[in-house]
Amino acid sequence: MNIQFSDLIENSPISPGIYKMYDADGVLLYVGKAKNISARLKQYLDISKLESHKQIMRSLVTRVEWEVTKTESDALVLEEQLIKNQKPKYNIMMTDGKMYPMLALTNSEFPRLLKFRGKISQKRDVFGPYPSVSALNETIKIIQKVCQIRTCTDTFMKNRTRPCLLYQIGRCSGPCVLPQNNYNENVQMARRILRGDSEPIVNELSEKMKLFSENMDFESAAIIRDKIAALTHTAVRGIKNRPQPGIDWNESVNDLENWLGIKIEKACVFDNSHLFGRMAVGSMIVFGHDGFIKSDYKHFKLKDAARAGNDIAMMEEFVRRANDKSKDINLIIVDGGMAQWKIAHKTAPQIPVLGVTKGEVRNGDEHFIMPDGNISRDMEKDSRLFLMLRAVRDEAHRFAISFHRAQYAKTITASQLDEIEGIGPARKRAVLHHFGSVRQISDASLDALLKVPGLGKSAAEKIYSYFHK
Repeated sequence: MNIQFSDLIENSPISPGIYKMYDADGVLLYVGKAKNISARLKQYLDISKLESHKQIMRSLVTRVEWEVTKTESDALVLEEQLIKNQKPKYNIMMTDGKMYPMLALTNSEFPRLLKFRGKISQKRDVFGPYPSVSALNETIKIIQKVCQIRTCTDTFMKNRTRPCLLYQIGRCSGPCVLPQNNYNENVQMARRILRGDSEPIVNELSEKMKLFSENMDFESAAIIRDKIAALTHTAVRGIKNRPQPGIDWNESVNDLENWLGIKIEKACVFDNSHLFGRMAVGSMIVFGHDGFIKSDYKHFKLKDAARAGNDIAMMEEFVRRANDKSKDINLIIVDGGMAQWKIAHKTAPQIPVLGVTKGEVRNGDEHFIMPDGNISRDMEKDSRLFLMLRAVRDEAHRFAISFHRAQYAKTITASQLDEIEGIGPARKRAVLHHFGSVRQISDASLDALLKVPGLGKSAAEKIYSYFHK
């Protein structure tokens, strides 16, 4: 049975004193004082009502201890002594003012993306907290690549006479001096991404990329491709408005075994990825009591082309191929609804199947399809088991997306260059790297092509002749 926070504080006294919170490794996270210990600890039950840094702390707590004092003043003295001598992480963080970093979008004519710590202002849309400055900086970089939102101060913006370097490298649309037609639309896109709603955006961009490709506008398609790549990277890293605590794998898998009534040495999680039915691939990640078993991870290219774009049919092929090769799987986990669960159960009836689905509400309505086909919605969203199951589902998605991106990258750069006899992968990479796009190559003179390192005169002449027939 999972131990919930309510279980940890069940016997807390209605007396003055101090309380101490520990993580799974026995590290002291926080010391607090209270006039009524029980009443104070109950304030931690609803994690959504806590300050952002305390939400992260609360998600890490696996043990709570307390010590009763005669008076509230005695509790204050004891609290100060413990903080001074034991230096709990979250007490030190608060006394030093080292709040977790957050992101905000200002409410100005051209909203600015900025990072900050401290109190939340109602004049900003706030996202976070982020576990580290590096994670926050990575998020900003991705939002810049996809949405081209400014990060400069208002003063800096008003005093510009020409766009800065961020505009030159494609990370800002230059609202300081250039007319803006889509800035507000891009701000709305940034909000959606920061709230964890990037998957529909990827689909929308993919539609645009498809149209550009069909119209032979490969340069614009490549720009959209780069945005999709950045967004899938975002999805993988989990830019979402929730903390990502560490996982105690052994205890979490023990919880999973007790919940399902099975023993687990090797659990496999499946996911699919495709682009309008093209480049269909699948992934299988593996975990056990010691965590992810990356040596057993597998990628699948779809063999039966007729299944492309049909998630259920694709899942059947990938589960069947994995089951045929590995006879030591104790549990199959599929990302999806009842249809995915049924096909996995039918394909490997001897192995228990657990379905993990988001349900009707994203990021909060996850529920589970049990091995017997019944639906379970009772698991607390901050429980150790729930966080592990969400993590393994996200890892399977990351592994599938990364493989799909790699396969797509091999095809998007090919375009018209594949049609030129004698231009192999190395020369194709060299000329694309030199000019940046097929459009620039098509406009290049023969002299310009001859300057491409490693291309050679013969290949340069073939490329020039192809585009200047």
